[in-house]
Amino acid sequence: MASPDRASGVGGSPEETELSITLTLRMLMHGKVTAGGGLALLGGSAMPRSSARITISEGSCPERITTITGSTDAVFRAVSMIAFKLEEDLGAGSDGAAAGRAPVTLRLVIPASQCGSLIGKAGAKIREIRESTGAQVQVAGDLLPNSTERAVTVSGVPDTIIQCVRQICAVILESPPKGATIPYHPGLSLGTILLSANQVRGCSPPG
Repeated sequence: MASPDRASGVGGSPEETELSITLTLRMLMHGKVTAGGGLALLGGSAMPRSSARITISEGSCPERITTITGSTDAVFRAVSMIAFKLEEDLGAGSDGAAAGRAPVTLRLVIPASQCGSLIGKAGAKIREIRESTGAQVQVAGDLLPNSTERAVTVSGVPDTIIQCVRQICAVILESPPKGATIPYHPGLSLGTILLSANQVRGCSPPG
């Protein structure tokens, strides 16, 4: 999830040490959001200020993985841009009569071995994050298909989402994943794998 590079942070302030850490954040987003006008601009001229690298998985499946990599500050700037862009798109889809800001939802993809630290003993940590940020946070009980990752859903207005993602990242940076992580790939099901294997081997149905 994250790899510390503390060569420039030894003996420095917490802020300096944080900037020396490279963070990779994975999010599960709907294909029409990433493929349309919504996030397309984030891979281009809009991103130099954040210096984060954003990649979007390919494929025609309904959902795609958006991966953001960079310093913690750059990643949080990118998340901020994405959250505000999603809110803008939601607002554009309404009739314009504003009765409050529309809530935005982000789905983070996190190794299951880190979710225990995020939830905390008897749910104490996740409750603390909810109360301090005002965002809604839910950790999925089941693994994403054919992976060792879970979805963590964060909902709220962009300001609360950004605070919430910061706190989630702080927890996972302090609790590295245990063992090997099998990343989630949208649209890759066991049935698809078996069908492909049969086609490659030239197998035919028995009988």
